Amino acid sequence: MQIKRPELVVFDLDGTLVDSAPDLAYSINAMLRRLGFPARPEDQVRAWIGSGAERLVKRALTGDEGEPELRLFQQAFELFSAIYMENTSRRSRLYPGVRTGLDYLLETHRKLGCITNKRGRFTEPLLKSLGIYDAFAIVVSGDSLPKKKPDPLPLLHAAHVLGVAPEDALMIGDSVNDVEAARAAGFRIVCVRYGYNNGDNIEEAGPDGVVDSLAELPAYI
Repeated sequence: MQIKRPELVVFDLDGTLVDSAPDLAYSINAMLRRLGFPARPEDQVRAWIGSGAERLVKRALTGDEGEPELRLFQQAFELFSAIYMENTSRRSRLYPGVRTGLDYLLETHRKLGCITNKRGRFTEPLLKSLGIYDAFAIVVSGDSLPKKKPDPLPLLHAAHVLGVAPEDALMIGDSVNDVEAARAAGFRIVCVRYGYNNGDNIEEAGPDGVVDSLAELPAYI
């Protein structure tokens, strides 16, 4: 599969650029222990990532069955946020091939963006700690705009700010949220197989292409 040369390439963060599950699992379990709840296996937490921190905390509290009591959720989310702020990048790592893929796109003069549902206070420190913040002309976090993925607003905002038409833009992500946001925005969409996506096969979401590593991007675009 060959994709028309995009002028703008935007990336999801968790599960696409960064394996953040170890830090998220650590923070979730530290939160649970302080509240008197049993810890969750990292594989279970990994399967819950992708719909934002609020949803992750709710799933951890209930085992992904129903909604927690509001006051408990508010207490848990505040506690999780404080713990994760101190553990944003202690265990997280770039996936293999990420630097190769980013370098290729920069060398071929594409504009790059990062669009994530992670809150800005976590996003920028993580990108900076892993040494890729400066690769992006724009970073849109989950609290940057009134709506977040799967709504198309963050993608359309990035395209507008960088002066690129949606049909000349490509999203690279790992989840059905990314596919839905890209389709609604008029972006093309390539997904990575190694991401989170709630444990489901990303090919079933119908992206334009699927790769095993961002190092494969030169063969696609």
